Amino acid sequence: MPDSPGMPANATSVGIHITDIEAAINYWRARSPSPDGVTLAPELRALAEVYALLVYYQQDRADERTMPRKAYAAWLAWYDTTPDTPCIAICSTSQGDDFCKGCGRSFGEVQHWPELSPAAKRVVWLRITQDGSSWRFNRYAERAREA
Repeated sequence: MPDSPGMPANATSVGIHITDIEAAINYWRARSPSPDGVTLAPELRALAEVYALLVYYQQDRADERTMPRKAYAAWLAWYDTTPDTPCIAICSTSQGDDFCKGCGRSFGEVQHWPELSPAAKRVVWLRITQDGSSWRFNRYAERAREA
């Protein structure tokens, strides 16, 4: 599967981007605020350690295979609150396009989406969000918000 056209290299272990770690930290900060301004919830402590190590070593991705179990579980809890797929039900890959005009995914990404790990899905989300040219981000943005 990782060698399929349009799939990220090593799609089963692509790493969790630091921006997703930040989003998970913010999720847990809102969900479990510090009672005294100093004490952190266990999920926050676990994610903060991963974040600090990424910053210290000047890395932008945490390896999902070696991430501490508590941090990965906290990240997955945040991940479960995000939309699973960028699809807006306008798929141009079925019409022969290499990249979908609706969501921005490649044909291979659309085809193998159910098989991708959560981190691999987030890599695709990051790419299409940074690119911002698919209809999901302009012409049909309101449809994407409803999905």
